[in-house]
Amino acid sequence: MALTKNKVHVKKGDTVVVISGKDKSKKGKVLQVLPKEGKVIVEGVNIQTIHQKPRGANQQGGIIHKEGPIYSSKVMLVCNKCGKATRKKVKILEDNTKTRVCQKCGETLD
Repeated sequence: MALTKNKVHVKKGDTVVVISGKDKSKKGKVLQVLPKEGKVIVEGVNIQTIHQKPRGANQQGGIIHKEGPIYSSKVMLVCNKCGKATRKKVKILEDNTKTRVCQKCGETLD
């Protein structure tokens, strides 16, 4: 089985909106990107309940709520300037560097 490289269209720290699923229309910041699985972990989205036993003498057990990964195709990038969900467009600058640009307002996303 050949290993394929999955591309994820968002980066860590980007603001995204969920476009489908149980958390539809929630906004959050990308905490972690998992490119091999094609998933992202978004702040406040896909909250999972974990029952954890205490490990060691100084750690406390109990019920912990934390974010779980969701597929990156379920999130859409939010522009900082216009505040709308948008696709990214890559623009090549004069010094041959690439930058991400909002398709709706033309503002840079980096």
